[in-house]
Amino acid sequence: MKTGEQSYLSDTMQDYEDATAFLGHWGRFQQEVFFLTCVSILTNGLGGFFVVFVADTPAHRCLIPDVNLTVDWDRAVIPIEVVDGKQESSRCSRYRLDVVRNLSAQGFLPGRDVNITDLEQESCVDGFSYSKDIYQSTLVSEFDLVCSEQWKKPFTSTVLFLGVLTGSLISGPISDRFGRKPVLFITVGVQAIFTLVAMFSPTWVVFIILFFLSSLGQVSNYVSAFVLGSEILTGKDDKAPSREHYNVFTLVRNAGIRNTTLILCLLWFTLSTGYAGLSLNTSQLHTDPYFSCFISAAVEVPASVTSWLALQYLPRRLAIMCILLLGGTSLYGIQLVPEDLSGLSITLEMVGKFGFTAGLSLMYVYTAELYPTALRNTATGTCSAVSRVGSCFSPFILELSVYSKYLPQMTLGTLGFLAVFASIFLPESFGQPLPQTIQQMRKRERIKCPCMKKKANSKSVVMIESQL
Repeated sequence: MKTGEQSYLSDTMQDYEDATAFLGHWGRFQQEVFFLTCVSILTNGLGGFFVVFVADTPAHRCLIPDVNLTVDWDRAVIPIEVVDGKQESSRCSRYRLDVVRNLSAQGFLPGRDVNITDLEQESCVDGFSYSKDIYQSTLVSEFDLVCSEQWKKPFTSTVLFLGVLTGSLISGPISDRFGRKPVLFITVGVQAIFTLVAMFSPTWVVFIILFFLSSLGQVSNYVSAFVLGSEILTGKDDKAPSREHYNVFTLVRNAGIRNTTLILCLLWFTLSTGYAGLSLNTSQLHTDPYFSCFISAAVEVPASVTSWLALQYLPRRLAIMCILLLGGTSLYGIQLVPEDLSGLSITLEMVGKFGFTAGLSLMYVYTAELYPTALRNTATGTCSAVSRVGSCFSPFILELSVYSKYLPQMTLGTLGFLAVFASIFLPESFGQPLPQTIQQMRKRERIKCPCMKKKANSKSVVMIESQL
């Protein structure tokens, strides 16, 4: 190691140790801050993905009004279609009811006197009949968000995620203006009040609006608690004078910082899209959506433990690349599984969620380690806001299954492989001191694209020739 690098490392470590010397080790103060912060954000997980059940699609078919049909025609009025190699009743069409009623009145029998496949079909003009074996009512059944209105179901889920995105964007400035603890207490109250009122809301429309506000409070609560806890543990003084003021535009002003920011945003977007998409797809894993939800939630426990172990022992860039490869490969492998091995398909999808969940946990630490002190919170907040955009897109990605059964998984897997390639060009931060200034951040070594290196060399040659 060069003398200059040794001096830089020792000076940086000395600055950090001096700034945090008063904290001591894992004592009572750190334990109180840690557990109180956990309690303040514990309720966020309880309502995070309740939309899995509220927006689930029950089994449905065209509603047949009370008309005089024989038993045979009542059974035959819904066409039989082949879906993914299986025969099942049509969910979005029926034979023309006036024609069927005339044939029934004349005493003709379907399949013997009449070839029903030659009859003209029509859409569900009288509405839909929904199964109540699992749910008594959902957003889908209340607003008929099926068939020709298929786009409205992901839109409804996206509206709820917009509350999360809005909370991410406004929580930082509000906390800076009024303080961390006041905003934390207010957002906890907002979350509790609107969640309680939503439970007794008279209509689904009111319920969606109230839950949107509750989601906004949840994320503001999370961000405020996260920043408050980090500032207490690092001894940050908001009133300390600062020579330079940085904002979100600083992240894209310099070429090196801009490239790092764009790559990190891609990784955050990919991981959040995969995590939200696979979580929202929980109800489709098993015939019992509650059992599916338990499996999906249980996977997050080993994923969190794995991310903690990776942070302790593995280089950040290597850990992110391996996790993304695991998630993308498992999702691509689902289409190779035979139809009769549904358990293996579920396992591969849960392996994919395991990878995206662990990766999302790693990104908080990795992002904070790459940026200097003045940009650390801004960069983490910006990347987190970009990830919420991915969450908003995830319901629409799931609707790609209308065109191909495995298209959503293939899309998420492709995003994972693209993120793996992009992460190669990120600097490594494992075992290195945190940068204190932008200049120290620029000193981080990274793998450069060969084309960029060739371009840089050509510029150097031009400069040398000009000097000669």
